[in-house]
Amino acid sequence: MINVTTIRIKKLAGTFAENKDIASTIREERIFPALKKGHALILDFAGVETATQSFVHVLISQPIRDYGIDVLDRMTFKDCNSIVQNIVEIVVDYMQRES
Repeated sequence: MINVTTIRIKKLAGTFAENKDIASTIREERIFPALKKGHALILDFAGVETATQSFVHVLISQPIRDYGIDVLDRMTFKDCNSIVQNIVEIVVDYMQRES
């Protein structure tokens, strides 16, 4: 059984996820430790009305670089509204082309 770590983005970044420093802190203090332990991740965007592309890029680009594009198989982007989902897809597409 795989352990799962849930990260509630609204609790950490608010309804408008824009602060790259907060994204970096989430990545360093929550995402990387969970991945190093072999956990699956749920990035829960419930209540986040919008996010900037730079926030999402800071959040997930380095884990993709470090672990490879297949790390996305261990990440679930939960409760994204259409705006946030579109931004996540843009960043993932960009990272797939960069790989």
